[in-house]
Amino acid sequence: MQGRCEQRSKRGRGVTLTVLCASAALALPLAACKEQAPPQQQSAMAPAVMVTRVARQPISQGAEFIGRVEAVDKVEIRARVTAFLVSRNFTEGDPVKAGDLLFTLEQPPFAAEVALRQAQLERAEAELRNASLQVARGRELVRTNNIPQSTLDERIAAEGEAKGSADAARAQLDLARIQFGYTEIRVPFDGRAGRSPISPGNLVGPDTGVLVTIVREDPIRVSFPVTQRELLRVRQAGTNLQQDGIRVRARLPDGALMDTNGRLEFIDVAANRSTDSVLVQAMLPNPNRLLTDGQAISVVIEAANPAEVIVIPQAALQVDQRGAFVLVVGADNKVEVKRVTTAPGPAGQVVITEGLEVGQLIIVEGSQRARPGQPVTPRDEPPPPAGAVPANAPRGG
Repeated sequence: MQGRCEQRSKRGRGVTLTVLCASAALALPLAACKEQAPPQQQSAMAPAVMVTRVARQPISQGAEFIGRVEAVDKVEIRARVTAFLVSRNFTEGDPVKAGDLLFTLEQPPFAAEVALRQAQLERAEAELRNASLQVARGRELVRTNNIPQSTLDERIAAEGEAKGSADAARAQLDLARIQFGYTEIRVPFDGRAGRSPISPGNLVGPDTGVLVTIVREDPIRVSFPVTQRELLRVRQAGTNLQQDGIRVRARLPDGALMDTNGRLEFIDVAANRSTDSVLVQAMLPNPNRLLTDGQAISVVIEAANPAEVIVIPQAALQVDQRGAFVLVVGADNKVEVKRVTTAPGPAGQVVITEGLEVGQLIIVEGSQRARPGQPVTPRDEPPPPAGAVPANAPRGG
């Protein structure tokens, strides 16, 4: 009985040993398979990223600034004589034409002054004529020795005095007529009338203040500051802002660009010490009166002729302490870092002036999963959705 048990025990240990050996034999090739995964499996482990191919696009390079609208011509209408306001002959906010009657002041006192000065002139002229006759007679009497020379001299002096009185009377009449003309206040140029705080019946005069403001709205001027850095970039490119093909447009509060193009007309000769910027002014057509005096708007300045430049999505651009860079998918789908120099571009995009070449693959999505020197699985970027901003749409700089 004891012999049988020992025989079974030996037989059991043999089975166990056989199983262990078989398991070890199977594990060795499995481990070898794990260490030497096929290339397809290695590629599957590389993170997937969205890529796009670098290409050139025709765009109008430019920049966008915040400016203030200023009327080219703006005048504050005031009364130049003191009188009661009889009538206001315009509607506030309406367009007005040069020469239109704005206000009428009380005229009878000024008309009476004109009549008085006219009468004084007539009397002075009559006295001058009489003095001239006396001089003519005196010359004849002196020639015949009927009066002394001193009498003639007195008559000549009287004639001069009469002439002076006539000239003074004439000047007084001119002044009275000018004062009378001030009772009718007219529009100096085509424009639009603002608000008038004075109602008929009030006494107005030079100290009353502004009766109404007239503004010329077409064309209109926009003033905006430009940094020295931006000016330097443009001048280094050899561009004459006031002569070359520069297009100026205004961006309305709703984001739309005006259809009309303006021009730069003034660049200040000195920089603002506080902001280190230079004042620039542009003249813009404003036929539909969309821009009003004092309004804050965005001014878009761009080249009139589009240029072929490298443009990439803004999402592909990254910045660190060393500057801007882009992740490029190179040989063997390995990630490379490319340092780039940028310039303002269209909305959602950026212009690359240095650092990239046409045809390179750049990562636009999934860059957080990519590591320089490590492989990735590139996937093409989907096309932009309908209604996306076109490549030549200007953006801020």
